[in-house]
Amino acid sequence: MTDVQVEDFEAHRPSLWAIAYRMLGSASEAEDVVQETWLRWQSASRDGVRSGRAFLSAVATRLCLDHLKSARARREVYVGPWLPEPVRTDTQVDPETISFAFLVLLESLTPMERAVYLLNEVFGYSHAEVAQMLDKEEAACRQLLHRARGHLVSRRPRFAPSKEAHARMVTSFLSACSSGDLEGIKRLLSEDVTAWADGGGKVSAATRLVQGTEAVARQYLGLLNKMMKVPGSALETSEVNGWPALVVRLNGAVFDVISFETDGEHIHAIHAVLNPDKLARL
Repeated sequence: MTDVQVEDFEAHRPSLWAIAYRMLGSASEAEDVVQETWLRWQSASRDGVRSGRAFLSAVATRLCLDHLKSARARREVYVGPWLPEPVRTDTQVDPETISFAFLVLLESLTPMERAVYLLNEVFGYSHAEVAQMLDKEEAACRQLLHRARGHLVSRRPRFAPSKEAHARMVTSFLSACSSGDLEGIKRLLSEDVTAWADGGGKVSAATRLVQGTEAVARQYLGLLNKMMKVPGSALETSEVNGWPALVVRLNGAVFDVISFETDGEHIHAIHAVLNPDKLARL
């Protein structure tokens, strides 16, 4: 392993993690995939490797596909809704494709559809490159992409025109909850709003989706007021998965991360992650 090969891998490490995280929805598992990709890069023959980026992306994607086979069985026995592991982000990421709303939507795709869609639409690989990376015919990859687009187009998440507009919605929601303003909360929510809560069976959380303006407004009016009365609790706004979110701390440790899907006028979905295994890295 030469210094050039090490530098080549390190240059692509961020994009490898980005692919793996979007494929798996787990930051810790994405890092495991990147590490395994590094081990395979060390032992791989360089004969025929025209692009280190494409080769490494192919290895990482195939490792993710293998991982998702076993993950499917775990998801079937998961307690309540499953949500991605939240990650703190900065201005260097694409806020739309790392958002909770987008990652949740990707769960509606098969693993292979997800791989083809991400590699082509998000990471800019050509149809021919994707086909070679996944060892499939180009026509088959085009069909997979077509199906993936069909699944996503009618349910594509709505985004605020700016992070500032998103933050104003989050602040308004928190203010209405804190002041006990039920009607104010309802005005911020869309009619078809859905609230998700991922406790993983390890902490108390709703095990079913809560839907509709009235139900979601009453749920959060009670939840946030109850949380803030717990000794040692604190609430802050922080950028998570590309957008401002609410972070609830208990004695300094992150207890809950609440993310919002909003178009800047109404909140269409709320994703709350309470599973402590998914919050340990925050």
